Formats: sequence, C-alpha cells, structure tokens
Amino acid sequence: MSQKPDDFEALADNPFYVLGLRPDCSRIDIEREGQKLLGMLGLKLKSAATYMSPLGPRPRTEDKVRAAMAALRDHEKRLAHEFWASLPPPAAPPKPPPIPETKGPGPAPFAGAFAALGWRRS
Repeated sequence: MSQKPDDFEALADNPFYVLGLRPDCSRIDIEREGQKLLGMLGLKLKSAATYMSPLGPRPRTEDKVRAAMAALRDHEKRLAHEFWASLPPPAAPPKPPPIPETKGPGPAPFAGAFAALGWRRS
C-alpha cells in the first residue's frame, strides 16, 4: 500500500501540531492558544509563523489556526487527531557550528611541491 502526498500533508497539518499543543490538553487550552496565535500572526510575529510537525517545520497561517480550533471543538474529529498527534514532532535542527575566522589568505596549498620541483615566482 503506497502513501499519497495528501496523507503526509494531513499528518503535518494535524491541529495539535498547528496549535503547538499536546493531545491531552483541555478545551480551554485550545481556545487560549488559538487566540494567542491569531493575535501573534495578526502582528506578523516571526515566532508564530511556523510550527514543527513530524515532517519538519511548516508555515502557520491564520486560516490553519482557525481550522485547527474548529476541528478540535468536534469530539469525533479530536479523537482521530489525538491518535495521530501521539507521534512526537522532531526537535528543531541543531545550529551548525560557527565557521572559524581566518587571518589572511595563508600559504598556497602546493607551495612546498612547487619549490621542490624548482619552480619559483618571478
């Protein structure tokens, strides 16, 4: 049985991931977090622009937040989403180590080889 791309999109757009909540949260938590995210998105705050899903970071929009809140208000839909949200989202990717600074160009990589062959700069 092969997976369709839509199946993966549905997993990534799970309302619990969109809202950044755990499946055991209360209905009040859903409303509070949804309203907070809508306010942050309305202010164009960068911290609210993405969320983590099992497929990596995804864009968060006001429409996705509203749809997530609506889906979790429905008891039957919420049960299905709770099951799929039990997959933990991956941790944010680690930051790469800083690149060490160099001072000047340094010696040519083959300077020793050229000198051994008798080549000189003119």
